[in-house]
Amino acid sequence: MTQRGELAAVVDRLAVDALVTEYAVTVDDSDWAGYPQLFTPDGRADHSAVGGIAADATRTAEWLADDLRRHPVRQLLLVNRRLRFTRWEQDLGDTAQVQADYLSSLRPAPPDGAASAPGLDSGGRYEFALLRTEDGWRFRGLLVQEKWRKSG
Repeated sequence: MTQRGELAAVVDRLAVDALVTEYAVTVDDSDWAGYPQLFTPDGRADHSAVGGIAADATRTAEWLADDLRRHPVRQLLLVNRRLRFTRWEQDLGDTAQVQADYLSSLRPAPPDGAASAPGLDSGGRYEFALLRTEDGWRFRGLLVQEKWRKSG
């Protein structure tokens, strides 16, 4: 690979990593209007393995907003990111796959004066399928697979 190609690969890796981070922040901050903007127009998210839905990004944002309403205190950490650029038909590196382990902590609003309230903690893996678009990298697909869950 040439130096120019190596630089392009680094720029793409940083952009993909920024998109994955933006996903976690968007969910943590309840930015449901911004959620679909992270996806291609035909992008889909599949939360069915965790009791959710598999739908387009707009419908998924609506479901997340409703489902997470009872847990306004939340933190989604996406770690151990494994990125692979892929070829898709005639594609020349404009698609990517990311696997990222997650830790999720969900809490109801704490009572007045309390530091925290019992909630739900879980961990598992996200699988992201990405496509480079005119607006930058976007998700074409997202799959959540839970490995463990603890209430209380």
